Amino acid sequence: MSGRNKQPLSVIQGKGKSHHLTKEEIMKRQEQEEAVRGFTDNISSPSYLTATQKKEFDNLATELVRLEIFSNLDIDNLARYIDSRDQYIKLVKLIRKVKPTDDFKEYATMQRTKNLLFNECRSAASDLGFTITSRLKLVIPDKGEDKPKNKFDRFAK
Repeated sequence: MSGRNKQPLSVIQGKGKSHHLTKEEIMKRQEQEEAVRGFTDNISSPSYLTATQKKEFDNLATELVRLEIFSNLDIDNLARYIDSRDQYIKLVKLIRKVKPTDDFKEYATMQRTKNLLFNECRSAASDLGFTITSRLKLVIPDKGEDKPKNKFDRFAK
């Protein structure tokens, strides 16, 4: 049985829930996160991508590096996402040309393949932070000035 996914220290601190961590634990966790983040000095699109896919790779990799959630180790994952997304789009265009009544067996096979490609894309997108829910896990909550100092301050007004 596995536990919850580990959240970055900055997210925990942003939520104000780091009070249970000692200074030593915080420093150790920061060192671990820096080591896990990886290097971004050798990010380039793989040779097996087409020219169009390489442009897409470069655009997405740039954005992910800006978010500080992408490293050299993630190159293949991004390339697989781009390739499966490209195949998915091509298949969707092809399916639109096929009538289910003409050859249902072929149509059904194409639909199954489309679903497999969609699931592959969705999984990779989630891993890379392309979905809203995966990005929300990375967002650091704002420490607003209007937040009450204790749970009873809101009743004082």
